[in-house]
Amino acid sequence: MERLRLRLRVDGGGAAPADVRSVLREELIALVDPTMDRSLQVTGADGHPGVVLVVGVNGTGKTTTVGKLARILVAEDRSTLLAAADTFRAAAADQLTTWGERVGVEVVRGPEGGDPASVAFDAVERGAGTGVETVVVDTAGRLQNKQGLMDELGKVKRVIEKQAPVTEVLLVLDATTGQNGLIQAKVFSEAVDVTGIVLTKLDGSAKGGIVVAVQRQLGVPVKLVGLGEGPDDLAPFDAAAFVDAMLG
Repeated sequence: MERLRLRLRVDGGGAAPADVRSVLREELIALVDPTMDRSLQVTGADGHPGVVLVVGVNGTGKTTTVGKLARILVAEDRSTLLAAADTFRAAAADQLTTWGERVGVEVVRGPEGGDPASVAFDAVERGAGTGVETVVVDTAGRLQNKQGLMDELGKVKRVIEKQAPVTEVLLVLDATTGQNGLIQAKVFSEAVDVTGIVLTKLDGSAKGGIVVAVQRQLGVPVKLVGLGEGPDDLAPFDAAAFVDAMLG
């Protein structure tokens, strides 16, 4: 607001409403920061597959995001493998298997209640052995115990990296949760080195002011947004398009 006031004062108090809107748009785009690198690191080096670790609280649309991401990768002709490392909810593994069948991608899963790190390890090992380009790992998102979450996610990442480096850690946040989403973001970023954010449920009335706040707090960009329930509703984040939608 201060920058907006200053610019309008410098430009003259008699600015037309269209000019005010234009200045507001420019300032909002600058706030969202179009200079951040929002590319997805899904390719590995030295013959390793790219490994994308997807984290977030249950209920944010995490497993659905993994399925939609697989769909995007397949559309880019990228061989992909999914790991159902959320072993504590049978529904999560079933849901991911359904997505795998839908997009034509194999899903590696383990016994219910089994070791998530073991499933992730098996998936990356299989991916490396069969020349798969990208392995996407779905993880459990229980927040009852912060230390337990950190230990578990840390272990999953360490065990994966015995096979191949993790190239991307995507944190899935529900855009409608506001302040609670920021608390979640902080906890997960302490547990594992988050490299990008996926904002879900940005459709409807959610204006997504959380974009600016969460980027500031974590210092990492929003890379993808979920704009609805359809299989193709996961899109790259575009700062200008986002601001235009916000301004209606």
